[in-house]
Amino acid sequence: MAFLGTLCFLLFCTTLAGHFSHLVGIPAVIGEIIVGVIVGPAIFNLVKLNTLVNTFSEIGVVILMFIGGLESNLQLLKKYLRPAIIVAIIGVIFPVVIMGGVSLFFGFTQFESLFIGVIFSATSVSISVEVLKEFHTLDTKEGATILGAAVADDIIGVILLSIMISMIGSKNTTNIGIVLIEQIAFFAGVYLLFRWIAPLLMSLSNHLLMAVSPAIMSMIICLGMAWLANLVGLSGAIGAFFAGIAVAQTDYQKEVDTNIEPVGYTLFIPIFFVSVGLNMTFSDVWKSLPFILIMTILGVLTKLYGCGLGAKLNGFTKESNYLVGTGMISRGEMALITAQIGFSANLLSSAYYSDVILVIILITIIAPFMLKQAIKKIPYSNNLQTN
Repeated sequence: MAFLGTLCFLLFCTTLAGHFSHLVGIPAVIGEIIVGVIVGPAIFNLVKLNTLVNTFSEIGVVILMFIGGLESNLQLLKKYLRPAIIVAIIGVIFPVVIMGGVSLFFGFTQFESLFIGVIFSATSVSISVEVLKEFHTLDTKEGATILGAAVADDIIGVILLSIMISMIGSKNTTNIGIVLIEQIAFFAGVYLLFRWIAPLLMSLSNHLLMAVSPAIMSMIICLGMAWLANLVGLSGAIGAFFAGIAVAQTDYQKEVDTNIEPVGYTLFIPIFFVSVGLNMTFSDVWKSLPFILIMTILGVLTKLYGCGLGAKLNGFTKESNYLVGTGMISRGEMALITAQIGFSANLLSSAYYSDVILVIILITIIAPFMLKQAIKKIPYSNNLQTN
């Protein structure tokens, strides 16, 4: 029962934080993350990131990405697939080379340095999706490029992580060939979902004698795809995102969106953003301050300029380059997951684990501020028209 009190307290705090965030003109997600910092171990230590909070947080990521897919324009995603892949590749190379290289100067081994680069190659699009939705720019060419690139560099990051684990001969090693085959099978399943499975299941749901049965069926598809993505070593957020796109191609998109958004935003999604702040701690921070500051700055710049360069190579305008770059800065749960998996596989010493986590969280807090400013620079941000 104590957990119910914790949920009540967190929802009350995030609601107020969101309200005041809007009043001062910053994204609501920032207020929610700051709530986690204030009430968590970093300051007052009123709430800890326990199993239940973490579970609600994971559900929040899945629902948020499902809604992001549900509100995405598939034709726009297809149109900007090539830019997305180029943005993703350059956006992986910059952090791996630069942040990995700089880590060597802080006394990390070559292998640890490479792993740090891999951690910061990941993009957590969940927070970017929330900001893009808040400012009604998700369904634009920049939004489509950010979404596509985030999915692509997630896949690249997973492959790099799998290779590194296999190289050290960890007991957790899974044959990289099997992993790749499983992931190829997953994306084959995504095609089947788009073409036949989702339309069939959503059509069937309309004949079920249940209230909001299409919404229930859409959540079955969402959770099922998130589970399958996790099963093959991808982020569950990717599976949920594709599930949302698949449901959006049916006749039930508006009905599902209307019913699912309240489920996410009244409980699970705010808890996800709070959990980002709950991961933060300031213990012994002064000893590692140079590393934390330098890596935070590089974490922002490598994605901003790396992904911005990818957009520039595809003929995007200066303002669009900046928006794509800022939209790819956030690391969030994907980097946290990568760090945890690598730590468990002995890719990173426990002495540096907390410092890396703190850098991830700081970058995640900075990203929405920059993204909001980037959105304001786009010429059509007021009329919400795509190019």
